[in-house]
Amino acid sequence: MPVIDFTTVIHAPVERVFDLARSVELHAASTARTGERAVAGVISGLLGPGQQVTWRGKHFGLWLRLTSRITAYDRPHHFRDSMVRGAFRRFDHDHYFEPVGGGGTEMRMRDVFDFTSPWGTLGAIADRLFLIRYMQTLLLRRSLAIKEAAETDRWAAYL
Repeated sequence: MPVIDFTTVIHAPVERVFDLARSVELHAASTARTGERAVAGVISGLLGPGQQVTWRGKHFGLWLRLTSRITAYDRPHHFRDSMVRGAFRRFDHDHYFEPVGGGGTEMRMRDVFDFTSPWGTLGAIADRLFLIRYMQTLLLRRSLAIKEAAETDRWAAYL
């Protein structure tokens, strides 16, 4: 079971960053290279407790669908989205938000993506060969898109 864990420092209020991380439109913009878009469930706006979204995108040359649900929610500190249906055997993606210092304009966003691939031993080999790196790249692009929007006036287009 691989776990991808990294932190991004963002110079913006924690509430803004928390909400940007829940934005369907910002997620779609950050995954434009894969053509990913919301096709069912919450297809625009902000995801909230218990809500789910189905994404359709092209990964590894295949059009795939993945449905995830917000399974934990503590605004503006943490939320988790968990796979309901999709190509993984399972995944949980925890998003943590922590203000830094007392000024309210700097915070840390931590992503912890814990997943299990399908296909047993073959899946574990795929993890090591390419899937972990692929998921790290996707998650990093997403966190950089959140950072860029939060630190500029682009955030208003998503909230």
